[in-house]
Amino acid sequence: MALDGIFINFLVNEISEKLIGSKVDKVHQPTKNELVLIMRSRQGMYKLFLTADANAPRFHIIENAPENPQTPPMLCMLLRKKLVGATLIEIEQYGLDRVVLFKFDATNEIGDKVKLTLAVEIMAQHSNIILINEENNVIDAIKRVDAEKSSYRLVLPGAIYKLPPEQNKLDIRKEKETVVADLILNLQNTRLSSAILKTLQGVSPLLSREIAIRVTEEDKFVSELSETEKQKLVEVLAKIKVMLNANLPEPTIILDKTEKPLEFSFLPVLQYGADFRSIKKKTLSELLDGFYSEKDRVNRTRSKASELFKQLDSLIERTVRKLNNRREELKQCANREEIKIKAELITASQYMLKKGDSVYEVYNYYDNNALLKIDVDPALTPTQNAQKYYKEYKKACTAENMLIKLVEEGESELQYLESVKDLLLRSTLEREFNEIKEELASQGFLKSKNNGKKQMKKAALPPLEFKTSQGLTVLVGRNNTCNDKLTFKTGRKGDIWLHAQKAPGSHVLLVSDGNEVPDDAIVEAAEIAAYFSSVKESTIATVDYTDVKNIKKPNGAKPGFVVYYTYYSVNVKPKNPSC
Repeated sequence: MALDGIFINFLVNEISEKLIGSKVDKVHQPTKNELVLIMRSRQGMYKLFLTADANAPRFHIIENAPENPQTPPMLCMLLRKKLVGATLIEIEQYGLDRVVLFKFDATNEIGDKVKLTLAVEIMAQHSNIILINEENNVIDAIKRVDAEKSSYRLVLPGAIYKLPPEQNKLDIRKEKETVVADLILNLQNTRLSSAILKTLQGVSPLLSREIAIRVTEEDKFVSELSETEKQKLVEVLAKIKVMLNANLPEPTIILDKTEKPLEFSFLPVLQYGADFRSIKKKTLSELLDGFYSEKDRVNRTRSKASELFKQLDSLIERTVRKLNNRREELKQCANREEIKIKAELITASQYMLKKGDSVYEVYNYYDNNALLKIDVDPALTPTQNAQKYYKEYKKACTAENMLIKLVEEGESELQYLESVKDLLLRSTLEREFNEIKEELASQGFLKSKNNGKKQMKKAALPPLEFKTSQGLTVLVGRNNTCNDKLTFKTGRKGDIWLHAQKAPGSHVLLVSDGNEVPDDAIVEAAEIAAYFSSVKESTIATVDYTDVKNIKKPNGAKPGFVVYYTYYSVNVKPKNPSC
């Protein structure tokens, strides 16, 4: 990803225009590495998101903040005490490095004016968010760093804050492009992209490759550059310098062949060729929010619901094992007719059989009177041996009937658990996790934690709601209990019910309001139904749809399970309705 120093420079300028002079209204800490500052300005309220997550450290303005834990962490309480009511007076970037200082005018406990700084360091696994006082002492940090982790700089309460060590690279804003080009060209035995990376401050591998491709159409060694290409290097560097000094970024997301976000940059990216599509965004914050939203959602869900995922995986594994065992036992019942034939043949031939034989030889009139040898108990009479085989036959019949029912129940149980897991994977709110836990407990899969005590039941979360381009409402169930309510209580005759075909997923309701539903709206709702299912990653998905009146729920069926026989199907590409 290309969240490099030059990208951050543009981002600092963008956020400064909106937030300088605004006050901190609230502070939240959704996870241990994330902060959200609710900023109040004359233009309105903004949500400033900051994260020191090693996989995606960054800061930007977001539209929808992540859900907060019920009990705020200690660091969050400290930041609220220090920063709520403070005014953001400056956002300063350390050169073109990935260190940004958010400077605040604040008031301490006794009413005196103080200056506080929130340092955001974007450095992969060393990323951090550090609160610093006006004496340059660390107040606290998202990640504390002691002497065992670093001998160069401590990040502990009371320690002196030190900036990360300088890299001794050139700031393209302050140097002539000809001087920068000469230093790059001096690295003769190095590929052009590597030479750029070693020379320029704030340049990512993506940007260095992009510059090289724009210069040579391939990443040549510096020694192989022609005079024309050397001049082209100066021109490309000059263009980037103009973009920086004029603050004119072109926020761009690159999508791979499956339309998933692959990279982003402050300028159009040409190195991937025509097979990869680019999307322009209005702002850098919008770009980052869109690029990371799905990845953040999955990671946050996994983190918050890790124990529930383990329990669910264990339940699914146990159900699969039990189901396989029952299917194997059912196979063993397949020879019950052979047992019955042996009993009948012994009975029919008992006049020629005697007690004490361990094997009876009889003529099988079911097989052209072929001679059949039957193993028997020599201690029993022929009649008793026949009765023994009849008993085995009846036992096999009874077992088969029971096993058929148990296999059906096991398959239904597995289908239900897989649907719950699919819903859990798409959940993001703590209340959604709790409702799924309650649902599993009500079905006997998890133990209830009520311990027999009556608790006030919280109102269930409403279904997700979206609009089609025609203005029709599309409702999406959050869990199986919500699915049932949506289908059998919310739905009215004429509303269109949709579900991904033969795949776990949410029930989706296209509300008709008593009017005829246009085909375009059904296609849009089908795209949403495909997205909120286990086939969301598919290129094309089949979605069934019908009038909600055609949906039935069998007696005793688990939450979310329905049947329907009158329906149509449509093939669509799953689409996120939030994008």
